[in-house]
Amino acid sequence: MKLTREEQSMLDGKDGKARQKAMQLLVRYGEALGAERLVATDNVAGVPGSSNAFLQRYYHLHGGGGYDAIFSLFDLDSDEIVEVPKASAHTCHLQGGFDPDNWQLLGASPESFRISQESEAFIAARGVQILKTCAPYLAGNVPKRGDHCAWMESSAVVYCNSVIGARTNTEGRESTSAAMLTGRIPDWGFHRADNRRGTHRIDVDVEIESVMDWGMLGYFCGEVVGERIPVLTGQFTADLIRHKHFGAAAASSGGVEMYHIVGVTPEAPSLEAAFGGLRPVEVVKYGLEEKRRTYDNLNSKASDTDVDYVMLGCPHYSLEQIQGAVALLEGRRVSPNTQLWVFTSRAVKAVADAQGLSRRLRDCGAVLVTDTCSSIAQAVPPGTKVAALDSAKQTHYLPAIMNIQAWFGSTQDCIDAAVTGRWNGVRP
Repeated sequence: MKLTREEQSMLDGKDGKARQKAMQLLVRYGEALGAERLVATDNVAGVPGSSNAFLQRYYHLHGGGGYDAIFSLFDLDSDEIVEVPKASAHTCHLQGGFDPDNWQLLGASPESFRISQESEAFIAARGVQILKTCAPYLAGNVPKRGDHCAWMESSAVVYCNSVIGARTNTEGRESTSAAMLTGRIPDWGFHRADNRRGTHRIDVDVEIESVMDWGMLGYFCGEVVGERIPVLTGQFTADLIRHKHFGAAAASSGGVEMYHIVGVTPEAPSLEAAFGGLRPVEVVKYGLEEKRRTYDNLNSKASDTDVDYVMLGCPHYSLEQIQGAVALLEGRRVSPNTQLWVFTSRAVKAVADAQGLSRRLRDCGAVLVTDTCSSIAQAVPPGTKVAALDSAKQTHYLPAIMNIQAWFGSTQDCIDAAVTGRWNGVRP
């Protein structure tokens, strides 16, 4: 790997032990990937310093306790404990931990909540922005086109690459924590223009309008292309929310980190531009038959129509989506046999609080929750056997994680299930 003078200085330890350990990790990582150099980044999104009772016990037995030890031995894969300095790159903390106002609702023990708060304070003191969301672009972190980023979280990565036109691979805790201290990340994958060309053409010849439609289309695309890059053609446009659900679904059923929509996304002004002059590997049609088959596939994980739990907010709900949920609940109340949790970021919740939306949800028997989601926290109401979800991504993961049934449908379907306690979703 060819390093700049500044990078070699960090590797030699002239900027301190922690940055040296971070650079050592990035060099090993880059060489394993075949990267010839690093690129500078000033936008990192990860979970640096996150801790829990297991990590505290483990690292107390293997080298010493404390948050410097966890960051050194776990985040940096260091062979010694170093003092963690302030971040060199603009860094935000994604989802994790427990909502400070609803940690007991999520089933956290006092010890787990204390550790969560302490690890958050530790990393905040090092200049990290505590966003606690899987959708940092809804909470103020919006890079510009062409920026090199180092982001975790599959749905955030696909949005960053596809909608914003910035450049990131799906990074992990170790590489993002190292990037936080060095402002560097290996130059490979989606940092390079040649790797951002489309591979598969998806011809959409059915109406795609609702958030549910976009979630199903994304789920279909992920199944078709796997980890490659779909290019969508058709008569439609998408707003932020629809992009959010499409990308999250495609990254779940497949491993999609980037997509193009001709005439919509920034690197696809034309079909030719999206493919970079290459021919598609495969051309696939998405019509009514494929749409219905995707819906049936997503709903194959449920059979019981009595619904115990409704979860909204995967990826985290925007303010507009919270407003929509409040409007659908207006004059109604969540069934005593069902619980409704709506997940969002702290930043969006602060605005929802100020606008009275959080109170209106509570008045209807729902709860607005931050920092996490049911899959990340492995938290559902006690006794939950059947859930209803408006997220294809959450429908993909939650049944396996929590061993429950899950219905997929529109937000309207889910709100109706919360109120009636029964699933009556409408098949397209």
